[in-house]
Amino acid sequence: MIRVCQLIRMALVLACASAFLFGSGSALARGGGRDVPVGAPALASGYSAALEQCTTSAVAGERSVTFTAQMTAVPGTVHMEMRIDLQKRVAGDASFHRVVAPGLGEWRGSEAGVKIYKYVKQITNLVAPATYRAVVRFHWLGDRGRVLKRAWLRTASCEQPTITAPTATAPVGASGS
Repeated sequence: MIRVCQLIRMALVLACASAFLFGSGSALARGGGRDVPVGAPALASGYSAALEQCTTSAVAGERSVTFTAQMTAVPGTVHMEMRIDLQKRVAGDASFHRVVAPGLGEWRGSEAGVKIYKYVKQITNLVAPATYRAVVRFHWLGDRGRVLKRAWLRTASCEQPTITAPTATAPVGASGS
């Protein structure tokens, strides 16, 4: 009985520590950022970013990655905006580098008065082998475009391995006549 109580107490301490480390969001409100674990739920801070889908293929045009981001208005918000930047790391690189392409890295704004703003971004025709992730930036804007709050999150990574297409071979015993 005492051992069970000790285990429960330890679990509660770990849960509280996790909530403090991953859920407080106070550093984010001052403009900081954080990495988001795979499958992370929307944060209590009022914003989230996630790797929604990672599709691998031997055909470049079929390789894709989809990111989602969501933010909730704070008091005084007139409208919100977010920006999703794609980053890529190829074999031999120590760090990720921003991918520059049409439609990437642009600020997307909500209509005035929206309370929850969600944005989905799919990128296709990815180079392989490479690893991709997104950095999502959030702005809450008040009167005359004044920034009330800003934050950023980095999503989980999408690994695009080298996949070779199977080659056609003749069935065993087939003749070439």
